[in-house]
Formats: sequence, C-alpha cells, structure tokens
Amino acid sequence: MVAPRLLFPRRMFAHRRRVLEIAGVFSKHGLGWLLDHLGAPIPARLRRAPRGPELPTPVRLRLALEELGPTFIKLGQILSTRDDLLPPDYIAELALLRDRVPPIPAEQIIAEIERSFGRPLGELFATFDPNPLASASIGQVHAATLPTGTSVIVKVRKPGIAEMIEEDLALLREIAEFASRHSPLARDYDLVGLLDEFAWTIRSELDYRREGRNADRFRTLLVDRPDIVIPRVFWHRTTETVLTLRRIDGIPIDRIEELDRARIDRHALALQAARFVLDCVLVHGFFHADPHPGNFAVLPDGRLVVYDFGMVGRVDPFVRAELADALLAFIRNDFDAFIDSLGRLGIVRHEADRPALRRELQHLAERYYGLSLGEYRFGEVMADLSRLMRRWRLTLPPELSLLVKTLSMHEGVGQRLDPSFQPFLVAEPYVRRLLMQRYHPESWLPQVARMLEDSARQAVGFPRRIDRLLRRLEQAELEVTMHLAELPDATQRLSAMVNRLITAILLAAAAISLSLLLNVWHPEWLVRWIGPILFFGLLSIVGASLLLAWQWWRNR
Repeated sequence: MVAPRLLFPRRMFAHRRRVLEIAGVFSKHGLGWLLDHLGAPIPARLRRAPRGPELPTPVRLRLALEELGPTFIKLGQILSTRDDLLPPDYIAELALLRDRVPPIPAEQIIAEIERSFGRPLGELFATFDPNPLASASIGQVHAATLPTGTSVIVKVRKPGIAEMIEEDLALLREIAEFASRHSPLARDYDLVGLLDEFAWTIRSELDYRREGRNADRFRTLLVDRPDIVIPRVFWHRTTETVLTLRRIDGIPIDRIEELDRARIDRHALALQAARFVLDCVLVHGFFHADPHPGNFAVLPDGRLVVYDFGMVGRVDPFVRAELADALLAFIRNDFDAFIDSLGRLGIVRHEADRPALRRELQHLAERYYGLSLGEYRFGEVMADLSRLMRRWRLTLPPELSLLVKTLSMHEGVGQRLDPSFQPFLVAEPYVRRLLMQRYHPESWLPQVARMLEDSARQAVGFPRRIDRLLRRLEQAELEVTMHLAELPDATQRLSAMVNRLITAILLAAAAISLSLLLNVWHPEWLVRWIGPILFFGLLSIVGASLLLAWQWWRNR
C-alpha cells in the first residue's frame, strides 16, 4: 500500500519515511480523521473507511498502535490511564495493549549483555537460559544463575530500541507542536505537555538502573510490611540496559483456582493488596503505577510479591494536602472551595463557567447522598467524574491520572479476589488520618514558620525595592513588556499576507507599465517576439491562479 502524502511542516522531512509509515497505517485502519482533528490538511482519501469487516473505532485504534511499534504501544498504555481524555470504550480497548511481541534471538540478547559489561557471559552468570520467560517491545526476560548459585531473572533491553523510540518521540513532538498551532482541540488538552510527560515516562522505562532504584526505594519504604516482598536488585549485574533481580516465583494473583488449591484466604489477600496501595499513595507518596495482575504473585505463606517497577507515580505533600482539602470541601457540600482546590491542582482553568460547573457538581453529589461508605464503588464514582471532566474539557495532571488508574485497577483486582470487597471501607481510616493531619501541629506549624520567614525576608527587602522603582520612574527608565501568546503566529501570518499582496501589486504595476510602454515604443524585434511573450505570460497567469485556488481549497 502506498502511503498518502501528508502536508506537515518542512522540518518533519527529516522523519519523512516514518511520517509516511504512520500515515499509511492510520489510513489502512480508517483512522485518517484523527490526523484531521490534529489540524493536518490531509487529502480526503485518507479519511476513508477501512476495507474488510467493519471493526469498532477503538479496536482499529488499538490495532494501529500495535502495528506502529513500541513507542505507540506505550503511548496507548499511557492513554488507557486517562479517563479524563477518552471515553470508556477507548479506555477499555487500549487497556488491552500488552506489549507482548515475539522474542528476538538469544544471540542478540547475549551480545547486548556482554557489550554492556565488557565481559563474556560465562564470567557473569553460572547458567543462562536462552529461552525467554517473557518478551515485550522494549525488553526481554531470561532466567539465570549467579556464580554464587542464586537464581535470578535478567531483564535486557533490546538492541536498537532506544534509538527507534527517540526518533518517534522527536516526530511526535513536531506533530504535537503543529497540532497545537492549528487545532483548538490540541490546545485545549495541552497536547505538547501530555507528549512531554509521555516522553519522560518512556525514557525512564528505557533506563533499567532507574527501575532498580525504584525497587530499592519500595523495599526501604515498606520495611515494616513483612507481608510484602520486593525482589532484591543485584547491582553488580545491573547497567542501563541490563537489570538483574532475585527470582521469586509465586502464584499469579488473578489465578483464583490455584489460590484456592493453595488455601490462600482471598479476602485477606484483597485487604493486604489494598493496604499496600494505600500505604504507598497516602503515607509515602510513591506508588506502583502499573498494577495489572501479571505484576503481582502470592507465596504459599500468603505474602504478596510485587514485580516490575519501571512505571511509578508520585504524590507530593502539596498534592496530598490539596486532595484532602478537596475531599473535605466535597463532604461539606462547599463546591466553591472544591472548585478552588481543583484549580490549585491544575484541573480547572480560570475560564471555566464556575456557576454551571458548581451546578453539575451538586447534581453529582446528590446521586451519592445518603449512601454508606460500603455502598460506594470507586469505578462508578470515577466514571461519573470522567464524564464530567470530558464534558468540561478538564484534564488531570499526569501524576493524578496515574493515581486514579492505579486505584481503579486495584479495585478490579480486589473484587476479583473477593466479590464482596469494599475498597472505600479499607480506605476510610487512611482518609480520616489524612484529614486529621491537616489540623495537627506537626503539619501546620512548619508551614507557619516558613510563612513567617518568607514574610520577614520580604519585609526587609521591600523598602529597597520601592526605592529602586521610584528612582526608575523619576528617570523615565521604567519599561513595561507584554507577551501575547498568539502574537508571533498572527504576526507571521500577517507578514506572509502582506508579502503576497506586495508581490501581486508589483506584478500588476509591471504589466500595466509594459502595456503603456508598448503603445509608444514597439521596435521590430519586440513585435516579432510579442506573441510568444504574451502566450507564456497568459500561461503563467493561469498557472498562478490555479495554484492560489488550490492553496485556498487546501487551507479551507
């Protein structure tokens, strides 16, 4: 299939082959309209429906992302956490994106290990199984044994994958910037900011040393939780592209029949997993952000094993405090204070219609009025909030979107283990403790001290600043600088229009001057060539007119 030509900016020509490949894949799956929404002036044929059986649009989007490779698979996985951006059917379909791909030959993996350490494999591991335990788009996992006899798993980044991802990220950044200039939808959702956050996330996953540090941090934070097991990192066998962890085998947490045969108390296990998440989020502010069932296993004694620390989330003290304020305002039905908290969290923009948003929040609160805590379902509450956010084009900060998705996935795991599982009842003591901390002296006294210190510093420097300002006013040296966000683009467009107008005026003046000159001065050699000159001049005028008409049609 020949990929259609896209009319993106010239600086994207460095990625021309990849652009054409992306356009071809989107066209094949009938998703050309997505590029149209991004502001790209694309041919109408790119928006046609796909051939073959008609599939739902979310399914076609998932298939297109899978076909485009690791970067787009990871992008789809991140989008599956953004209930505030996409409808539920898209979220459910993109959640199926598991980057399971055929393994690459073991020889390439061994060569990467030896290149990374500068030593032969036999000096690093006593045994190394060439058959992978798992293969994903970025890395591949093999079983091995250290010279000491310790069983380990070795996670190796596939050769060349980092360069491929960097090229895709550069291209996606260009597309996001182009779309933000030409598409109101892209500006509303801060497409460039979302892309930057995605780039940071996927680059973090490329560095296995960061994943090892995350595992060590979890082990330190959960030192008083003997029921949670974090595999140990062997740093002398770990680099940027190779991660070696102690091998700990258990029963995958979603294999209910095996758990029952092992006589595991599933209700206790659901509580244990929920408390692990709540401890990480509300106590430590550092949580596992990829909690699908494959990343959790259960040991015969009931302990919970956690794997894969490539994707983590953080909730800093400011965000935790604002979440507590928002929750307290919602409980008190103080929706103005609730909207203020959402604004400080970066969710509500200044231009939002506050009275209308307040009415919708009141209607939402009335739906849950009078319910006991055990009757709440986190998934239902978040679905209602997500619909409201999409309608108002509100966006969650990346760390909050990861948090919401993490809590939703854990609720699903808990209810699969125990259908009577009630996450809000488990969360109640944590929320109560979080609210009490708002009024505890240990919480607000340091803030008061910082406020007094800042006020004193400002008070000392205030007279000096006033003196400098008054002196500049007296000497007429004060300058006021204004920056209008849309001014550079508007100026560029206006400059192009003026240049075209000047060119048209000069051409018209030249044509009129030439015709007047021919009336009084027409030498024989000029008369002999006047016919071909006029003919080619007429062709040029017709060609220029067609070109202008085509540009007008393309730019609507």
